[in-house]
Amino acid sequence: MSDRTFTLDEAHTLLPILESLLKQAIAAKQLIEETDAETQETAHRIFLNGGTFLNVIHMARRKAEREKAIQRIKDALAEIDATGVQVKDIDIGLLDFPCKVEGEIVLLCWKLGEKEIGYWHSTEDGFAGRKPLDARFGKTERERLN
Repeated sequence: MSDRTFTLDEAHTLLPILESLLKQAIAAKQLIEETDAETQETAHRIFLNGGTFLNVIHMARRKAEREKAIQRIKDALAEIDATGVQVKDIDIGLLDFPCKVEGEIVLLCWKLGEKEIGYWHSTEDGFAGRKPLDARFGKTERERLN
């Protein structure tokens, strides 16, 4: 895990790139879930019928798609991790940005679908303990310009 910390402005600057990577990982995860469900359904159908003919080409193609999706997830998560940002929950698209405030490391918290980073929590509290940003985090560059 990286020791990097972010200012609020730095975290906001990274959001578009991280959001894109996160969406790629989520889409790949959905494809994996679809192929797994298809495989389970096929296995169940084979069991109920006592065997059946399979479209081997289709099954091999789906297996290859699944393997590529696994690699896309690994690549996207590795890119996010390389920035020092923590992926907390891929299903809801939850990211944490370590931030030093008043000598303490806390986590700026962002969830996919939120326009900007508006919350933080301690390293112990997690998502359930997130609170709105306050004056300690400083104003973002956008707010200073307005």
